[in-house]
Amino acid sequence: MRFVVLDTETTGLEAREGHRIIEIGCVELIGRRLTGRHFHVYINPEREVDEGAMAVHGISNEFLADKPRFREVVDEFFEFIKGAELIIHNAAFDIGFINHEFARLKDRPQLGEVLDHCSVLDTLLMARERHPGQRNNLDALCKRYGVDNSGRDLHGALLDAEILADVYLAMTGGQTSLSLAGQSSDGEGGNGPQVSEIRRLPADRPRTPVIRASQAELEQHAARLAAVAKSCGAPALWQQLEQAAEGEAPILH
Repeated sequence: MRFVVLDTETTGLEAREGHRIIEIGCVELIGRRLTGRHFHVYINPEREVDEGAMAVHGISNEFLADKPRFREVVDEFFEFIKGAELIIHNAAFDIGFINHEFARLKDRPQLGEVLDHCSVLDTLLMARERHPGQRNNLDALCKRYGVDNSGRDLHGALLDAEILADVYLAMTGGQTSLSLAGQSSDGEGGNGPQVSEIRRLPADRPRTPVIRASQAELEQHAARLAAVAKSCGAPALWQQLEQAAEGEAPILH
């Protein structure tokens, strides 16, 4: 499945009031790894940026004056997102603005709306389900999942898309490194060792000692699983696997 993590910056909060997109940032994920492909553009919105919005992203009217209009970049943007599952934090905001920009292009009715061409996963809704009653903005999720956002003094679409990709991988419980596909964990290229390169241990090697957990360690382990279950609103994966082994139906998410 091809995923595109997407973020936008705008002149204000309401597309219905004539506010426009001024920046789009996207990164591509395939197989839970960055492919290295991205789309990033600043856009002349043909109107002034609200002071409140400028305080958030720091993008000035002067900076945008010589940037391309949306209609000049829409074809490249559309080709980048078409057919992908979009991962967006507070998707209703970004999708609403993109649909608004599409609708302005009367000569391109084939654009329709985003959901005509893509599916959407909203990480804000996902976070609210997993952490009800807690702050679930991007900075809060970075802190909760240990994602480095130290370079995020101001909002920026490409930077926020890259950070959200890391948050999404952490939230979905898999590998969280954003190394490029085809690279090993040490940064070297290639697809890992060939079968002929793998060294096998000798068959007559000494038996590996088995060190069993003490009763105190087992109690600490059980307490930790209980805390995880309380935080997630469901048994931890370890508990679900134990239930499955004992013949109980696991509760998987």
